[in-house]
Amino acid sequence: MATRKEIDGSAGVPEFYGKELRFKREEAGLTLEKLVDGSFYGITYLSEIEHGHRRMPEDLAQHVDRVLGTDGFFGRRCGDVRKARRKGHAGYFERVLETEKKAETINEWSPTVFPGLLQTEPYARALFRVERTPDLPEEIDAKVNARLERAQLFEKNHRTPQYWAVLPESLLWMPILPPQEMAEQLDHVAALTRRSRIITQILPWNTGAHTLMLNNAMLLDFPDAPPLFYTEGQHHGNTIDDPTIVKQYRRSYDLLRAAALSPEESLAMIEKATEDYRNGAHPNRLERRYLA
Repeated sequence: MATRKEIDGSAGVPEFYGKELRFKREEAGLTLEKLVDGSFYGITYLSEIEHGHRRMPEDLAQHVDRVLGTDGFFGRRCGDVRKARRKGHAGYFERVLETEKKAETINEWSPTVFPGLLQTEPYARALFRVERTPDLPEEIDAKVNARLERAQLFEKNHRTPQYWAVLPESLLWMPILPPQEMAEQLDHVAALTRRSRIITQILPWNTGAHTLMLNNAMLLDFPDAPPLFYTEGQHHGNTIDDPTIVKQYRRSYDLLRAAALSPEESLAMIEKATEDYRNGAHPNRLERRYLA
């Protein structure tokens, strides 16, 4: 039988919650299978909660409290875990935050900024600062750190989702940071591509009319669950699981991907833009391309 100290409860609220759950389950002499018996959840789901990898749904927390006789403890605390897991993230993003680590594939289109999963620290910070909200410096730090934490998806040793990003060429020439920091942002994307962590395609600036011109798009596929589609605006987001709508967005994304450059051409373009920033050639190139 596993011992209580095998889970590090000091790592954060979800881990502490999971550690207490495992301790109470083992103290009652129950296996994972016995504890979930009578609920709508499986043993893998419960195991991931115990290790702090998933949040506890309220209905499962209530079931656990009944079986373990814990007087509503897990039901009362599951809200704390939810808040801890989404710290630094908007509430409407919670479902994506919960599921992207479980995804088999993630397809993303971001027409105005680099996707959050690909952003460097200076790039993310610039986007939060431009809002000029009354957030305290530590609140801005929490948002930046939360965004960077998501990107650890590409850094860990275990299997990562296949991530495919289609990006407009205009992102390469939109200097929202000083040249050297823009070079670092582009080099970060190029490095992930070279390491085969992601697949990147650039949509040329002169493509003309194309699908998904009106919004960004994130499609998530799972090995054991229906796919999801997510889109967001400046201050709202919407997760869609209706199969018919998800299918329509998938077709739109496939058409967009078909209009983009090949991954090899795209990587070469990103690397060239990176060097332009580093060598100070970017401003003139921008002027020639768009203002001539």
